[in-house]
Amino acid sequence: MSLHKSLFALALLLGPAAAFAHSGHDHAGVLAGMAHPVFGLDHLLAMLAVGLWAAQQAGAARWALPLTFVASMLLGGLLGFAGMQIPLMETGIAGSVLAFGLLVAVAVRLPMAPALGLTALFALTHGVAHGLELPALFSPWSYTLGFVIATAALHASGYLMVRMLPQAAAPLLRLVGGASALAGVWLLAN
Repeated sequence: MSLHKSLFALALLLGPAAAFAHSGHDHAGVLAGMAHPVFGLDHLLAMLAVGLWAAQQAGAARWALPLTFVASMLLGGLLGFAGMQIPLMETGIAGSVLAFGLLVAVAVRLPMAPALGLTALFALTHGVAHGLELPALFSPWSYTLGFVIATAALHASGYLMVRMLPQAAAPLLRLVGGASALAGVWLLAN
């Protein structure tokens, strides 16, 4: 895949998110669950960045980071369904955009335990937010399936972007990480 095509695909993927923010909650079940992470710019950027960061890793971290995110987010979703709120949840979500963007920008390889801990903590905030936004009268299980599918797809998209780009595009990925980090700063300020 050429660099030009990759940039075009990235623009198409990110373009609708800015326009729709957290819309899509008028859908039922699985679609409502898929809409929240895909159309929420904060969720979209963090989840793509997890996939980008995972692809920059070696060994087990490549699959452990996204899997940890999804598992911890699922736990957070269950807590959100129960009505549990966590302090500074929105700050944690915005902080995840900043942190994961920075991790991609500097292509850092943390030791496994801190990398998984950081990923799990941020994923928990995303999950609680998803759980608290369960549309009335919808099955929490189909909604959960939707946000798990969307999250895994976003992680896979980020991962595949890194893996399909030529090695010469590594600086571009760092710029994408930097842009995500700047978006995180903007989200924290607002």
